Amino acid sequence: MSDETLAPTAVGDVAARQLANATKTVPMMSTITPRWLVRCLQWLPVEAGIFRLNKVRDASHVTVDCSAQDERDLPQTFVDYEEKPREYMLTAVTTVVDVHTRISDLYSVPHDQIAQQLRLTIEAIKERQENELVNNRSYGLLSNAAPEQRISTRTGAPTPDDLDELITKVWKEPGFFLAHPRAIAAFGRECTRRGVPPATITMFGSPFLTWRGIPVVPCDKLAVEDGRTNILLLRTGEVRQGVVGLYQPNLAGEQSIGLSVRFMGINRKAIASYLVSLYCSLAVLTDDALAVLENVEVGKYHAYPDTYA
Repeated sequence: MSDETLAPTAVGDVAARQLANATKTVPMMSTITPRWLVRCLQWLPVEAGIFRLNKVRDASHVTVDCSAQDERDLPQTFVDYEEKPREYMLTAVTTVVDVHTRISDLYSVPHDQIAQQLRLTIEAIKERQENELVNNRSYGLLSNAAPEQRISTRTGAPTPDDLDELITKVWKEPGFFLAHPRAIAAFGRECTRRGVPPATITMFGSPFLTWRGIPVVPCDKLAVEDGRTNILLLRTGEVRQGVVGLYQPNLAGEQSIGLSVRFMGINRKAIASYLVSLYCSLAVLTDDALAVLENVEVGKYHAYPDTYA
């Protein structure tokens, strides 16, 4: 037999792939989340970028009487308002997307380069928006919870007793709990240990744990520091005097609520620029619309002894 290598009898995989078209995905970005908080809020349009929250000065001064009296003896009263109500200014989350025209001209099949650059940038801006709704020092949820609406855990780990205590703070039509996924897992372990596994419901096509019928919504914008985090309970909606989101309507180049994309032109270096802007804020209409469970431990659970590490 000859030592020479035998000629192949069929085309090989490597050569055949040169004639095949690979199926390509759009770019994936792991930092994209469902952003449930944004979906669960009611959003109010703010025409001039300013939202004035008027409040009653002291409701206890409004006097009424239900006894049988002569008209001359009826109580006289009025409802007084705060003279300097708080005003919320919409804040902007902005960036400029630059794309070289050569890139968009040559490499936009099957996926448009400009569309993908804008899509991913918009996703990043919306993630930042949700982070600001939770953590902004001026209008964020954590900064605007009243002192009397803040409680600490009884044992460190989030227990059914802790969430019941939150409900006593937001008992008027509570909407949902907001918690980091690790806090939800820690709460689930406590419920299982006590033999009271929480029920689940479906919202937006996804399952959510509940406690007392109130959904527990995950949000990774609630920071976990040194194994500790916070859990919030919100009432939402203007009619319920709850928490509401604020946005600027009727923007030029509006893509979604409060978000716009505007073409800024092409410079002498053939760079096309797009301005992406999102205007938003958040308001807690009454103090009892928001409560915070603080210092929640979400460390590793040890079945025995009964502690968290």
